[in-house]
Amino acid sequence: MNKLIIITGTSRGIGKNLAQSYLDDGYIVVGCSRSKTSIIHTNYLHYCIDASDEKSVINMVREIGRKFGKIDALINNVGTASLNHILTTTADSADNLYKTNFKSTFLFTKEVARIMAKAKSGSIINISSIAVPLNLEGEAIYASMKAAVESFTKISAKELGVFGIRVNLLGITPTKTNLIKTLPKAKIDSLLSRQIIPKMSEFSDIKSVIDFYIDDKNRLITAQSLYLGGIN
Repeated sequence: MNKLIIITGTSRGIGKNLAQSYLDDGYIVVGCSRSKTSIIHTNYLHYCIDASDEKSVINMVREIGRKFGKIDALINNVGTASLNHILTTTADSADNLYKTNFKSTFLFTKEVARIMAKAKSGSIINISSIAVPLNLEGEAIYASMKAAVESFTKISAKELGVFGIRVNLLGITPTKTNLIKTLPKAKIDSLLSRQIIPKMSEFSDIKSVIDFYIDDKNRLITAQSLYLGGIN
């Protein structure tokens, strides 16, 4: 049977590209987003849900478990940013950043791990950002939520390792998606200059790291964080 991978946030950007790439690789891909998908493939299943809604996540993951009997990998990709100074960040904006970036990761990890534990195997990859190690100004709440994801990655790796589940993290650099289209070029250039390799990431750069994390040959790789571009 083909391997099954869940990818959150597949309506556009990185998530959509990853979904299409893993379908090309022969995976069964299950994606989700608030909106409908444009991906059409016999091995693709899409759920229109709010990834931070506990009941929706439980229903989705348990339905997948009943239908396929296993989940080989999970990519917690869904996320959103908000470029705001602390003094201009509203409480509602902070709540949204928490729900989208951290709560969704927690909920999916928790539910998917229940199924992976039965098979004594599985790989979970959490997506973060170089905004965390750079302590990026103007992104206090976003970076704080991603920092929580990074801490969650290390602790969940310890808690889930006994079940044969590996949990790792990938911190990405600016990538050409809708998320950064509104950012001034000077802001992006300034951020890139703080990387050892001052280049934006391509989708292929992201997938190659995820491929490494997922590969069964790397059975001892867990609780690791890798940042594309390197940090000065």
